[in-house]
Amino acid sequence: MLFTKAYAQSDAPSINSVTSPLEMAFLFFVLAVVWYFLLIRPQRQQFKKRSEMLHNLRRGDSIVTAAGIIGKITKVIDDSEVEVEISEGVRVHVLRSYISEVLSKPEPVMIK
Repeated sequence: MLFTKAYAQSDAPSINSVTSPLEMAFLFFVLAVVWYFLLIRPQRQQFKKRSEMLHNLRRGDSIVTAAGIIGKITKVIDDSEVEVEISEGVRVHVLRSYISEVLSKPEPVMIK
């Protein structure tokens, strides 16, 4: 015979796992605090850093666009657009929001 008999066992005494509404509210509050410090706060800091980087773009900055094009800013047209030289004599207009990073900033010139 391939099958053996399974005998039923009596139930062990169960422990009540009823939690009070106050405990549930406390756990929800703890979860919300952890969520804020692990996800929301770092994302806000990253957004603030990126918007500051885009605001501080100026002529001479070497940049990388979201498409991976590397170039140098030749002219800041307005608050949302810059002119980028991607090759000698080749200039394109790029929206600031499509600039992913600034590679290098030009050194400030000392006036004597």
